[in-house]
Formats: sequence, structure tokens, C-alpha cells
Amino acid sequence: MPTMSGNRYFAEAMRGYGVTHLFYVNSVVGAAMQEMDKVGVQRVVTHGEKAAAYMADGYARASHRPGICLSQDIGSTNLAAGLRDAHMACSPVIAITGGQNDQPRYRHAYQNAEDFSAWTGITKANYSVDTVKRFPDLLRQAFRVATSGSPGPVHLELRGNAGQMLDGESDFDTVFEERFKHFPAFRPVAEPSAVKAAAAALAEAEKPIIVIGGGTASSGAGADIIKLAEMLSIPIATSLHAKALVPDDHPLNVGVPGSYSRWCANQAIAAADLVFFVGSHTGGQVTNGWQIPKIGTPVIQLDIDAEELGRNYPNTVSLHGDAKMTLQKLIEASERQQPREKWLKEVRGYVRDYWAESEPLRNSDAVPIRPERICKELEQWLPDNATVVVDTFHAAIWTAQMTRLKAGQGYIRCGGSLGWGFPGAIGVKAALHDKPVVAFVGDAGFYYHMAELETAARLGINLVTLVNTNFSGGVLEKVAYERSVNLAKVADSMGCRGFRVEKPADIKPALDKALACGKPALVEVISDGAIRAKRGWVPAAISGE
Repeated sequence: MPTMSGNRYFAEAMRGYGVTHLFYVNSVVGAAMQEMDKVGVQRVVTHGEKAAAYMADGYARASHRPGICLSQDIGSTNLAAGLRDAHMACSPVIAITGGQNDQPRYRHAYQNAEDFSAWTGITKANYSVDTVKRFPDLLRQAFRVATSGSPGPVHLELRGNAGQMLDGESDFDTVFEERFKHFPAFRPVAEPSAVKAAAAALAEAEKPIIVIGGGTASSGAGADIIKLAEMLSIPIATSLHAKALVPDDHPLNVGVPGSYSRWCANQAIAAADLVFFVGSHTGGQVTNGWQIPKIGTPVIQLDIDAEELGRNYPNTVSLHGDAKMTLQKLIEASERQQPREKWLKEVRGYVRDYWAESEPLRNSDAVPIRPERICKELEQWLPDNATVVVDTFHAAIWTAQMTRLKAGQGYIRCGGSLGWGFPGAIGVKAALHDKPVVAFVGDAGFYYHMAELETAARLGINLVTLVNTNFSGGVLEKVAYERSVNLAKVADSMGCRGFRVEKPADIKPALDKALACGKPALVEVISDGAIRAKRGWVPAAISGE
């Protein structure tokens, strides 16, 4: 085994695992960062630890490789706060931080705090690396844990406030396991008896529906879902995490369900007599607070994490396995069904009525611009191979409801932390450098990490950011933000290109210029702050109407 410093080993490991970018705030493992330059790993120095974590998260989801973020000891809890979103979205982010040395511990040393436990609730594993000799096996374990089963974050704390432990030398092996360079690392398949039972239940149901979640996206099972649904004549509802897996123009796609949803999807699920959840936690958002479907509806659930099966809905059939591999077995075990004409007519009626209601809003020429019109213009302009990255709250609601995607286009959404969208999109663009990436955020979310415009400009990460500016922060306050701030000018002053739009017809021309300018670009669209998106539909018996 070769003798080298821990810093050199770290660089060799990043190259060995195929990591192309690291996201961090300066003053952590400085010698290791110099070694990264020698092996061709791009260092992305950010203006805040949370932004670094968000970038690593976006990178992981877009590349299907673990994303790496770092900070020194004093920034550790800031980085941990940024990992909350990766935790919620089941994204394999590995956070590496400095930690405390024994000598100053418990003695009120400068910038010292006992914060190791802060990582426990938002990671799959939280390791203290106390000697340089332990770094290789614990780093390998971090990749194993992050990519195995349901993906998720892992934390490594190195001795020394800036990880100085890596300055030591040791004999290191440089074996980096191919399996853990990507996720899912393993693809278990549900037992044949469960697959057979699921096939029978789907065949016997009169009004079945499939609801796909983020685990379906992680598994890369979009084509398999479509094949099964077409074979069995079953409608599909796509959670926000899985929105891009089924094109919006597919006749079986009923849209996004839950609280951030199209009401047609909720109506279809509420009317179903069997719901098949694939790679979904069946959490509060996708089920609109466990109201859609109502508890007691027969449910089949497929998940790579056995602990999720039946967590929120008692299962008629539980399928423990990887979505893609188990769906392939389910397809083999199923027979093609005659079209469920009556059920499909009912579901397509919901979808038809939804768009009949929505199109006048999407076509509005009103000034200030309606958000529905912004979504339509984005949809019609979006390049065929582009990925849309959205923030939480209204950015997610509007795009869920009013933006339709075609085959080949991508969609990555924030797990729930307002402000994630813009830095998350920087990470996505770092992973998909040769494809268009468009962030869709509100002005309230954009203000969180506006400083990262400089990061994108400095490193030539040329994404397009569409900011829906309504000066309200998504709440019904008369003035929440200073109206004199021109975000397009801010972008110009930070080395990017900025465009401001106040009329609907000017949106697409501005997006054209932004994509072609050769710099990170911001398109600020001034919208009507009084307009709020509709929240998720529930049956009248539940809503009290």
C-alpha cells in the first residue's frame, strides 16, 4: 500500500469515486484542496455553508453520484442545517467537517462547541474520524451508507477545527468500490409471492391508480412505470419528486397529487379503489395530509426500505425491493388488460376539466403578470433537454400545477427548505454542464443565497434563473420586500447577466437572451403579488363544504 498524506488520499478517493465537484466554504482541509487541483476535481468555494450543502444536494440528484460538501468546525451546524433538505429528499450527500481536538475540549476554546450530535437527526450515519488511519475505511463506509437502500446524507467529522488530522501520513490502499460510486448501490427484488399477489390485485381492481415518488426517480424506473401502466391500463399520478418521469402529454398522466397539486390528480386518487404507491414515503405532502387516498383504501406499496411499507397506509400487498427491478418482475407476472374504458374516461374527464379551467389563466395578458402565464411561457420555451430546478412553496406549487414537461426534460424540486432552489440549481448545472438548467424561484427564496451569483459567475456555471418577483414573500402582506430593488441589476453587478420583464410577451425573448449570453443569467419577471395558487383539493366530506 502506498504511503501518502491524508490530504493526498482524500484527493485520490474523490477521483476514484468519480466526484467532479466539491462544494465548501474556505478554510477546511486546505492542503487537500490543493491536491484536488492536481487530480482534476473542481473546487466550488461558496459564500455560505447552507448553500454549499444545497449545491452538493443538487449535484447528487442530477449526477446520481454522492455530492460532497465541507466546512470547518465553526460552520458545522450551518452545514448541518443545509443537509436537512437532502435528508427530506433522500439525497446522498456526504458532509465532511472539522472537529475538536482533545486538548482544548471542554475549556471554552475559541469557536468551540459540542455540536456533533446536531447531525444525528438529519443523516443516515454520523462518524467521528479520530485518526488519519481511520479516514479511508470511514470514507468508504460513508459512500456505502449514502448510496445503499434509500439514499441519504452521511457526516464525517475530522479531528482539528479545519481537519488538520489529514496532514498526517499513513499507508493507504486506493481501492474504491465501483458499486458505491452511484445510487442505488444495490437493487433488491421483492419476493415472487408478493409480486404475484400484487399482479393479481392490480388485475382485479376496477379503478386502480399508480402514485410514483422520489424512489422511482432514484431507481431510474420511469420507463418501467409507463410500460406497466400501459399494459394494465392504469392512470399515473406523479409526485413532485417524480414529475419528469412521465411526460405530461401521456394519456395516462393525471398530474401531481397532494397539497402542491393539480386538483384533477387528487380527484382521481380519491375515486380509486386501489392505490399502488411506488417509491413513495406516502408522506403528508403527496397525500395532502393523509386524506388522498383516505385511510382504509386498499394499497399496494413498493419501496426499497422495508420500514416504509405500511407506515402510513396498511398494505394490501407490500413489495420490498428496488423500484426498477421489482417493476420488471411485476410486468413479467402480469397479463395485458383490456382498456378500463369507464375508469379512464372518468379520470380523463378530471384532467380535461382541470385544463379547461386553467388555460384562460395561463393565457392571460394581465399586467402585473399572472404566475400561470409565467409557467406557460417557461413551458413553451424550455429546451427539449433542459432540467427545471424549483424552490419550495409557490415555486413548487405553480410549476406542479401549470407547467407541463415533455419526454427528455428534467425536474428537480426542493425537499422543503425555502432558498434551496438557486444554489441547488448551481449544483445541478455543475453535474449537467452540457445541458440547459433553469432555476424557477420566487424573490423571497432567491434572497436567501443571492450572493452565490458571484460563485456562479466566478466559476462559469452558466445556468438561467427565472425569479418570480411579487414583493410579497408568498404571504398576503401589502409590502414584504423593498420594491426599489432591481434583481436584474444586482445580477449584472455580480458578473452575471440580468434581464427584467414586466409584460408577458417579453418573457420568452428574455429567456432566449439569457440562455445565449454565455454567462450565468437571471430573468426577473414582475408578477401580481395578490395571486395565490390553489392548495390541494379534498372531498367535500373532509373539507366540510
